[in-house]
Amino acid sequence: MTLYKVTSEIFTENKNSFVTLNNGKHYTSTKLQHVGLQVWRGALLLADYILSNPDLFKNKTVLELGAGVGLTSIVASFLAKEVICTEPLMKLAALLVKRWENNSTRTWLTPESLNNVDVEGILRLIRRNFLRNNDYVRSRIYVKELDFLNVTWPTFYEKRMKEATIILAADVIYDENITEGFVQTLKKLLNSEVPKVVYIALEKRYVFTTANMDTTAPMYEEFLKRIETEKQNWHIEYIKIDFPRYFKYDRLKQMILMKIENKLSD
Repeated sequence: MTLYKVTSEIFTENKNSFVTLNNGKHYTSTKLQHVGLQVWRGALLLADYILSNPDLFKNKTVLELGAGVGLTSIVASFLAKEVICTEPLMKLAALLVKRWENNSTRTWLTPESLNNVDVEGILRLIRRNFLRNNDYVRSRIYVKELDFLNVTWPTFYEKRMKEATIILAADVIYDENITEGFVQTLKKLLNSEVPKVVYIALEKRYVFTTANMDTTAPMYEEFLKRIETEKQNWHIEYIKIDFPRYFKYDRLKQMILMKIENKLSD
């Protein structure tokens, strides 16, 4: 078993900090503007799966949607021919608006907070994380913004997306608008005559609702409902998460690894 010492830069409340993700757990809290810039369990689960199944990713073109700090893309770059690491930064803005609308005190969170989302700064952070792990990287790397809420993409994206045969996404399902945009993005990506595989890692987050007097996982259920509504000709299966663990984290029973493949025309 190859041991990797992956270093990642993250945002904390007062300053940027560095975490080593090999033997230590990662605990941190972040400002809302940087909610996508933590290392979530889904990214660690997906990274474990990649390292446990190297032949699936070796010499492939890999696209990650919602990369956060870039951990999963960095791990994929150990094996792939090319990695396109994207972060849909509009998801941060959407979440800011939602939180502002629901925040009764609003002492610090205002619509002007949207201006505090440093798009270029976040992309630079991801690039720095690739450089910190350059000893392991074997792929050609692209780091770009990709907005889930707008699937009219520039020429660069159209060309690269067609070439990507493996698509990764970890913990990107947590808001209705983002979920809808994510499904539309998958729909466009999988509408191809080229075989493509999507791996989605997520944690079902349960809440208690007074309407049903029961606990539900609303965003996960919303994701499944969106897929059903679209009536896509996709093959969907759930992968057992009993593969080896390279990173130290709580692999909860609520965690899911989903595999989606497009069905090609006869």
